[in-house]
Amino acid sequence: MSTFSAPKGTYDLLPPDSAAVLAVREALAAPLRAAGYGYAETPGFEHVELFSRGVGESTDIVTKEMYTLTTKGGTRLALRPEGTASVLRATLQANLHRAGNLPVKLWYSGTYYRYERPQAGRYRHFSQIGAEAIGTEDPALDAELIILAADAYRSLGLTGVRLLLNSLGDRACRPAYRTALQDFLRGLDLDEETRARIEVNPLRVLDDKRESVRRQLAGAPAMRDHLCEACKEYHEQVRELLTDAGVAFTDDERLVRGLDYYTRTTFEFVHDGLGSQSAVGGGGRYDGLSEMLGGPPLPSVGWAIGVDRTLLALRAEGAAPAAAPATDVFAVPLGDRARRELFTVVTALRRAGVAADFGYGGRGVKSAMKSANRSGARFALVAGERDLADGVVQLKDLGSGEQTPVALPDVVEDLRRRLG
Repeated sequence: MSTFSAPKGTYDLLPPDSAAVLAVREALAAPLRAAGYGYAETPGFEHVELFSRGVGESTDIVTKEMYTLTTKGGTRLALRPEGTASVLRATLQANLHRAGNLPVKLWYSGTYYRYERPQAGRYRHFSQIGAEAIGTEDPALDAELIILAADAYRSLGLTGVRLLLNSLGDRACRPAYRTALQDFLRGLDLDEETRARIEVNPLRVLDDKRESVRRQLAGAPAMRDHLCEACKEYHEQVRELLTDAGVAFTDDERLVRGLDYYTRTTFEFVHDGLGSQSAVGGGGRYDGLSEMLGGPPLPSVGWAIGVDRTLLALRAEGAAPAAAPATDVFAVPLGDRARRELFTVVTALRRAGVAADFGYGGRGVKSAMKSANRSGARFALVAGERDLADGVVQLKDLGSGEQTPVALPDVVEDLRRRLG
């Protein structure tokens, strides 16, 4: 056993579990690719200011959870705690928004880092699939992204995911709501840290998960009662488009999410089988973030879905994707000449698109056949000196046990035919 282990709050992803994670990633990304979203990849670390300015200096992510470091040159960097700020920064830096083809539609996949108390569904590093539509204000774009996420969940077989929906208003109507909310919150029995948050970003108090705080929020003013006519109309269009697409949702006037940059449409996907960590994904519109980062006005919308949480939800429903066999054919050589001949066949199979593996290490037939069965292969290729003298190899169906001699020059084509 190694002297070292993975750091607290992290985990290693290894077969066979890794196959299920790859299946979830593919299912979440497939609808995005089909809808014209191009793949984006950003560094694992960015300048601290990108997140403190974009995510919000008052958020728990920035004040408590962000991993930071200082380079030898004195530059302060942070391991990325979320993806939106990085993708928008990359878009601005590459001038993608100036190409005249708005919105810029991007999807991404990666690992993100937050210093949190480790528990089921909440790790200090986690995997996400994200999508951003940058540069266009259109309720159809908000609805598109929500529908794509809902379709991805459905393609995985998830039935217990619920969509929560809200509007946070915009620069025209949120100030009045902010004042009304602050007046309400100042009258509550809150700790000093939460009281300080009232003055900086009172909406963040609505996101407090402590029961002692949530009980006191029962009579808090609702954003829906303060929305301007433009925001009301925008939100109603999103709701209608979702309804027309058959995507069910629940209006949740307390939903604010945990980041400062959201405006108007805000949404969250939750699964009741995950306990306190019920969110499996979410996002919203962030029309002012580009300007916060020094860019031009670029109204945008996006979401992030937790791969880890989605897999937990699938397991809670007993619907986790089965690991597909990594190997279709397993070669079992008996003797040195067979090793050379079958290794050549395995190489040819792989080049022909057939997943094939080989019995390495000169093991006996019994041990090699055990490896063939463990690999999940459908067929085994077995050859010894006598087989090769006759110019054949033995093709064994590992399901039925049926064994058939096949001429050595015909093996690749025969297997391709059998495997379809």
